[in-house]
Amino acid sequence: MQKLELLNLSKNFSGFKALSDVNIELLSGETHALMGENGAGKTTLIKILAGILKPDQMMMKIDNNIQKLNSTIDSKNLGFNFIHQELNIVSYLSVAENMFLSHPYPMRYGSFINWNKIYKLSNDALKELDITHINVEEKCAKLSTGDQMLVKIASCLIKTKTSPTLYVFDEPTAALTIQESEKLFKVIANLKKKGAIILYVSHRMNEILEIADKVTVLRDGIKVLTEESSNLSKEKIIRSMIGKDLSDNFPKITGKLSDKIIINVSNVHTKNIKNINFKINEGEVLGISGLANSGQREIFNMLMGIDNLEKGKLNFLNKTYKPNGPKDAWKKLISFVPRERRREALILKMPVRLNTTLPHYSKLSKFFFLANKQNENNITNDLSKKVQLKYKNNNQSIYQLSG
Repeated sequence: MQKLELLNLSKNFSGFKALSDVNIELLSGETHALMGENGAGKTTLIKILAGILKPDQMMMKIDNNIQKLNSTIDSKNLGFNFIHQELNIVSYLSVAENMFLSHPYPMRYGSFINWNKIYKLSNDALKELDITHINVEEKCAKLSTGDQMLVKIASCLIKTKTSPTLYVFDEPTAALTIQESEKLFKVIANLKKKGAIILYVSHRMNEILEIADKVTVLRDGIKVLTEESSNLSKEKIIRSMIGKDLSDNFPKITGKLSDKIIINVSNVHTKNIKNINFKINEGEVLGISGLANSGQREIFNMLMGIDNLEKGKLNFLNKTYKPNGPKDAWKKLISFVPRERRREALILKMPVRLNTTLPHYSKLSKFFFLANKQNENNITNDLSKKVQLKYKNNNQSIYQLSG
């Protein structure tokens, strides 16, 4: 495959235009970045390429020949490989089993699964990412989020009979360290040399300008820019994404840093962290950094009461604070936005309204089932405006929202 074209691509969801007459050309040996704000249509386009969604209108050409794309089987047969934004890991399966979810199992004598070959092919794919610390026979539940993402990336590198022609990466570095990201970029460079087409989605400007040959920007489902990355600046990309100049990437801090201590952590130990000390003053933003699995996440777990204190002192507004769970933290107006949204922050079978108001039910009613729907809608409308949430209505399924 030398060229993949998507022509006049359109997709509506109950009157909401997710994509409108989009044209995009992807070339062999090229990394093509796809950018846009949340809700711009990036994920919808990817799901159409994967055969998960059917477009209302589209012509797809490969090397000037019209091709059908009606199912995930069609997508797979065309050699399309995907790393989706959501991990979609089956935690109770092994690493190797997860890596082969989208590949046929090699067989022995036509009837028996060849586990030795599965383990070898899985290890070979991980080695392409220079990953040697992951045991392919281990359950995925034991892996960190970063390692799980590496497993999904490696699954696209498994050598099968179908020669991959297109690799689609949707926010692949979101859960990776800088070192892990650099390994991925080397793999992408090697895939380009072999003639693969790379479609790469990310919000990280430096990353895009480093590895992309071309950039396409979507805004509200419409393509507003396609240009060589060498001709682009961060400012031009941002202007295309939001439709206006952005004088400051970060708003100016209007509040003043005071001497009032909000949180005081002194010599704190939990089952996962040891001897942690820090203070957070009113009006202060405290950054916590480190390599993957260094304990950053566990500090948040401690503050939310997910991990119990074994030793040390934790004070909130000069009073002893010993949370037994997130409910205690929420009473102090301490909230937590976790990395794993689907698994830890959302109830996927519930609509926007219930997911938004769930932490606020103590204000709405003593009993969950007696909550006033009008109050729920008022809270949802207010919070949605504050975060500029793009959605159809309060009863819309969480599944339908952009990542």
